[in-house]
Amino acid sequence: CLDSKGELHEFGSSWRNEDCLDCSCSRDAIHCCTNFATPVGYDQEKCVSIFNKETCTYKVVEKEDHSKECTVNAWVG
Repeated sequence: CLDSKGELHEFGSSWRNEDCLDCSCSRDAIHCCTNFATPVGYDQEKCVSIFNKETCTYKVVEKEDHSKECTVNAWVG
């Protein structure tokens, strides 16, 4: 399988790409899906979600003070 970056992967292999997608290679195609949840139920006027590509996770913090986390009531993934 040849991925979108031109890297070759063996049939039956799996990997996580730089966009935090879990991918696998079969004889038919490459399949990729998200492995993280996205926060949706929080105060969007007061807070902002920040994605960390190293840990593949979101953190929801106050816009004015990123050291203060916000409550998240719903996630989608």
